[in-house]
Amino acid sequence: MNLNFIKKALFVFVFSFFYTNITAQSKQVLWYNQPAEFFEESLVLGNGKMGATIFGGANSDKIYLNDITLWSGEPVNANMNPEAYKNLPAIREALKNENYKLAEELNKKIEGKNSESYSPLGTLEINNSEKGKAVNYHRELDISNAVSRVSYEMNGIKFTREYFVSAPDQIMAIKLTSSVKGGLNFDITLKSLLKSNVEVRNNILVMTGVAPIHENPGYTVLPKYLEVKERGTRFTSLIQIKKTDGKITSSRESLSLKDATEAIIYVSVATSFNGFDKNPAIEGLDDVSIALQKLNKAFAKPFNELKETHIADYQKYYNRVTLDLGKTTAPDLPTDERLLRYSEGKEDKNLEILYFNFGRYLLISSSRTLGVPANLQGLWNPYLNPPWSSNYTMNINLEENYWLAENTNLSEMHLPLLSFIKNLSVTGKVTAKTFYGVNEGWASAHNSDIWAMTNPVGNFGKEDPSWACWPLSGAWLSTHIWEHYVFTQDKNYLKKEGYPIMKGASQFFLGWMVLDKNGNLITSPSTSPENKYIAPDGFIGATMYGGTADLAMIRECFENTINASKVLNIDNEFRGKLEKALSKFHPYQIGKKGNLQEWYFDWNDEEPQHRHQSQLFGLFPGDQITPLKTPELAQAAKKTLEIKGDETTGWSKGWRINLWARLWDGNRAYKMYRELLRYVDPDGKKTEKPRRGGGTYPNLFDAHPPFQIDGNFGGAAAVAEMLVQSNENEIRLLPALPDSWETGNVKGICARGGFEIEMSWSNKKLDKTLISSKIGGKTTLIFGDKKQDITLKKGETLEINW
Repeated sequence: MNLNFIKKALFVFVFSFFYTNITAQSKQVLWYNQPAEFFEESLVLGNGKMGATIFGGANSDKIYLNDITLWSGEPVNANMNPEAYKNLPAIREALKNENYKLAEELNKKIEGKNSESYSPLGTLEINNSEKGKAVNYHRELDISNAVSRVSYEMNGIKFTREYFVSAPDQIMAIKLTSSVKGGLNFDITLKSLLKSNVEVRNNILVMTGVAPIHENPGYTVLPKYLEVKERGTRFTSLIQIKKTDGKITSSRESLSLKDATEAIIYVSVATSFNGFDKNPAIEGLDDVSIALQKLNKAFAKPFNELKETHIADYQKYYNRVTLDLGKTTAPDLPTDERLLRYSEGKEDKNLEILYFNFGRYLLISSSRTLGVPANLQGLWNPYLNPPWSSNYTMNINLEENYWLAENTNLSEMHLPLLSFIKNLSVTGKVTAKTFYGVNEGWASAHNSDIWAMTNPVGNFGKEDPSWACWPLSGAWLSTHIWEHYVFTQDKNYLKKEGYPIMKGASQFFLGWMVLDKNGNLITSPSTSPENKYIAPDGFIGATMYGGTADLAMIRECFENTINASKVLNIDNEFRGKLEKALSKFHPYQIGKKGNLQEWYFDWNDEEPQHRHQSQLFGLFPGDQITPLKTPELAQAAKKTLEIKGDETTGWSKGWRINLWARLWDGNRAYKMYRELLRYVDPDGKKTEKPRRGGGTYPNLFDAHPPFQIDGNFGGAAAVAEMLVQSNENEIRLLPALPDSWETGNVKGICARGGFEIEMSWSNKKLDKTLISSKIGGKTTLIFGDKKQDITLKKGETLEINW
């Protein structure tokens, strides 16, 4: 045989193997040919409490540090406006008299303080002593193992850095290497935007400080609030270097390493936060000793041991779900270029998968601290005055953060939200009485913070009721409790934790609702989140009665509470009250345009394409409107979406994709999914023709704009919703599969009833399905016009060939 032929064949094999396995487009790796210049280009790591934002510079590497428990403020005084409820009769009288302008002004009297703000902890910088031009630069984040890497060559030396933030060991580790002995020469500095002190003690770089105690009305923190002594949450950050060779030196505020070949930097952070109802200054945790204990334990372990433990812990969650959407012809490109190419309408199935996987990565990385859920920016905030205080916005955004928790098999990551709702139910009892005059149950409003603030915001009458006056979040949030139960079938959780909170939310709304002139139950006053109507006399306002969104959310809350009482076989009398109330609800109304009315009357919106689509709650995330069960309402919901159009903010796109999926319109859902992945320039980048609007930044962060993480979570949840939809009795497979995903397979998607699905399809037809049950149960599988009733024992798996 010709030797040259063998050589050529071997070359082709090796090249094709390398290209396929090394440089083929990844579903798991974000990578770039240059360091990040802007926050929206950085790569983020987190363990659910500590967050790191990595820029990956060659001469100087900047890393923002966060701790999810570091907020301004202290436990809220829920009794801040004890007589606010006394204004309700006058508001209701004005509404009854159709004096909407007066009602709007009076509604401001039912406002309290604004929320506190999520604070940045500090910035770590690694500055190289030798400067030069970096070549062969590569920066990446591998979301299959939650490890980031940077490599480059400078002056003939190859440098590498490897970063991860460990949940088991509660530290960040950074490994630096040089290809030439003694090539590492750098110093480390720490600084904070908050009041802080930096010093070196025993070769440990120590930063201690305190968060401000007061969020200034208007969403800004003024410097004077940093000066209040003996108040606020303390924080500590400790940094220590472990070297193989070379010499560690220090100055008053920096650590240095000279002539080393390999080194590991250990970063430990802690705060004094000790719960929503504990004063962090006088009842707080000992942040210094906690940070030191974590540092010492981790420092004693080899880097590889820390890394292996970290990866094993992370992959325990991440590896539960895999998705493949068939062959792709897209070229291998850096992620920013890939996103730009995709924005031009080109095919890139693996980018669509990467975005889905990235959503799951972000939830694992930002939601593992009980009582402290992922906020508007998840875990990653570099700003003293973050957008919207980086708070918990509960008229959609906080809930959207958790739409993917159960169906993408991350139920444990739901627990920080569920435990936070329990905190809200405590402060919310005071809010229900003092702001709304309801003596049973609990209420929460539009915004909250780490202190479980539940009052309506608005700076005591200075803000617009369209967003400030909205007491419905308890209804929406309580649906998450029921979702957790129906997915996990955890009856013990429902009995001990969940049901009492659901009941409390329902009790409040029983006391809050009033009868309209037709004898139907409505809310009064009512607003539809952040939207405004145009009254017949031309008045533009928000305060009204009987808003569709209110009634949809309360209906879902009541129905879930009824179902929970049946599962637990308790509270028959209370269940009867809810059932009686439901029978009297003001019904959904279809307007003259064929749309689902947002307002009690068929009035126009001030902004017809408004980003909120709260009146469609019953379609998604609720379960009241479906194409089969309520075809007329489903058609009205579709018309509403058509009127609103597809051009909107990032998080709103995420919601609309889910809504189109629930209407079983896979191609429209896919169109919007593509638009969600439209490239958006970093906020601070100056270009001749800047690409702005809702979409995705170069690092795959969601662009509201600015960055809000809810669009990432909503978009990832929508992918699962396109593939599997379920309720307590049935599971619908591939209900909204777009033509572009004609072939694929998915493993690990969860369905209500405690089931897990694995399936493969080709030409949009199911080939096979594996369904397993976590605790045993019955369901009906549906694919197209085919149905199959199944009963499974605990742990049993059934294969179905369609």
